[in-house]
Amino acid sequence: MRRDVVVIGGSAGSHKPLAQALARLPADLAATVLVVLHVAPGGRFALADSLASSCALPVLAAADGARLEPGRVHVAVPDQHLLLDEGDLLRLSDGPRQNRVRPAVDALFRSAARWCGPRLIGVVLSGSLDDGSAGLAAIAAGGGLALVQDPAEARFPGMPTAALRVVPDATALPAIELGETIAELTGKPVTAEDRPSDPLIWETDMIAYGASKVLDRGVPAGLGCPECRGGMHVVRTGLAAHYVCHVGHSFSPQSLLAIRDDDVEGAMWTAVSSLQEKAMILDELMRQADTAGDPDAARAFRAESERAGRAAALLQEHVNRTMTPAARRGAGT
Repeated sequence: MRRDVVVIGGSAGSHKPLAQALARLPADLAATVLVVLHVAPGGRFALADSLASSCALPVLAAADGARLEPGRVHVAVPDQHLLLDEGDLLRLSDGPRQNRVRPAVDALFRSAARWCGPRLIGVVLSGSLDDGSAGLAAIAAGGGLALVQDPAEARFPGMPTAALRVVPDATALPAIELGETIAELTGKPVTAEDRPSDPLIWETDMIAYGASKVLDRGVPAGLGCPECRGGMHVVRTGLAAHYVCHVGHSFSPQSLLAIRDDDVEGAMWTAVSSLQEKAMILDELMRQADTAGDPDAARAFRAESERAGRAAALLQEHVNRTMTPAARRGAGT
């Protein structure tokens, strides 16, 4: 058994470092390279073509059922998870989104960790939030090697920073050095690790097949899934944690926090709108009371309208001041 599979994941700002890393891979690389970048569902299959011009290896859009072959690069296509399956086969899946994206970095990393274990090298590139962290932790737990783009040079350092937080032994390198390092590390003999954990088997079954015979999903979290409202479990891998619902939707802590912040912001804007509408209706009642010659009722409606208007203004000011994109996402993402 040799180290012969490389999985690379990134999001915002990752195209350039990916191209730099691939450009340093030799034509006789003793490994298969699998790549997931977050792309829009309606995007075209152009990423493989754009990377091929600077890479000595064939760069292909991933195809369902393809077998791993050394010296090839397979790139995820829009709206399909790229997964590894038993027998070194690639699978494309429209299974549950992870961190609200498909393809997702963690989906590839965790499926590869299940089936390839110590044969793996995982690489996390530029991106926001913390997608890829749980997957890189699973790779490390299975005996694989972990690399990240140096956060200091990443356009969006959130993903590599989060990966280093949960896999502190990961090696951080400038993008231009990643390709040479990958080439040096591949082809080396490795020994088999223990059987993957039950939560890893359950989650990778769910995203690939939609069902699993494994019962252990992790520890009940007491949280509802933002996608389907089902109950979620927390899965811990080393220092990493992520949340998975009963159908397989998965969320990193930062992505789940961002979703909850969006929910809170939406609820607050709904409250602002309701208060403003309340004030408008009370103004109409005040006019009716004035016209009917009932000054006491008119004063009461006016006072209540003014209270609603002040509450709406204060709440709107609070939303504008605190619920900015930077505040929602946090520093360094």
